[in-house]
Amino acid sequence: MKPTTVIAATLIAVGLGYVLWSAVWQRSAEQSQPVLEAGALVNVLLPESLSPEAQLGKRGFDAKCAACHGRNAAGRDGVAPPLVHIIYEPGHHGDESFQRAAALGVRAHHWRFGDMPPVTGVTSSDVAKITAYIRALQRTNGIN
Repeated sequence: MKPTTVIAATLIAVGLGYVLWSAVWQRSAEQSQPVLEAGALVNVLLPESLSPEAQLGKRGFDAKCAACHGRNAAGRDGVAPPLVHIIYEPGHHGDESFQRAAALGVRAHHWRFGDMPPVTGVTSSDVAKITAYIRALQRTNGIN
């Protein structure tokens, strides 16, 4: 076989390999990137699974919190902040701050959304489960 044929065949093989690798990598990257929902303030990656407590918390969050804080705690533009955000990491806003926010409301201090009213119809046990859900979302998104 001529050296030019070997070189041409090698270049073709490398080119095809690159095209295939790039197509697979691009598809994989697209699948791992969440799509920012309309009105959401942050992208939120979802955990592969939730503990039983966090599963109950998701239900509670969807019923009592999502209307303002958005689906999967991604926030809602002009309404309420995302809870999957470094500001709400456990070292800055511990679990008790979620209990107090639900029971007493919150005066605006980190964001320009206005005050949060108390949340009616949730018990401290409900809030603990909702917090477990929020913490699971935060961990999945690198907020520990």
